[in-house]
Amino acid sequence: MYVKQISVFVENKFGRMAEILNALAEKSIDISALSLADTSEFGILRLIVDKPELAADVLKEEGVIVKISDILAIAIDDTPGGLAKALNVLTEANVVIEYMYAFIGKADGKAMTVIRVDDEPKAIEALRNGGVALLTTEDISAR
Repeated sequence: MYVKQISVFVENKFGRMAEILNALAEKSIDISALSLADTSEFGILRLIVDKPELAADVLKEEGVIVKISDILAIAIDDTPGGLAKALNVLTEANVVIEYMYAFIGKADGKAMTVIRVDDEPKAIEALRNGGVALLTTEDISAR
């Protein structure tokens, strides 16, 4: 039910993202999802990859700060209002969404979204009870 997410603190300088992504490519690490938030000095790159531990090691060798976290990933109806329905389940359970991002891949008419929340056990229960499918790292890698 949890997915491993890698958070990378990247200095905001020309070519640095390409260096990081090239380092992952050289080790045949497949990226399923990516989110980048930046400031004037650094960015936070969030990745869902097929080999999170290897990716963390590779990125540490590149001289960046890396953190692996357990997060939630859900499959939602790929229709207008599909995401709203899932978020309503969390709102009704009083779960705060800290951030979220969508990612590449669809299966069986579903879109996939990563959600970071303040209370994961509560969110998991609410999502399950609300009929929202939770994904694992294996689910994502298989798509």
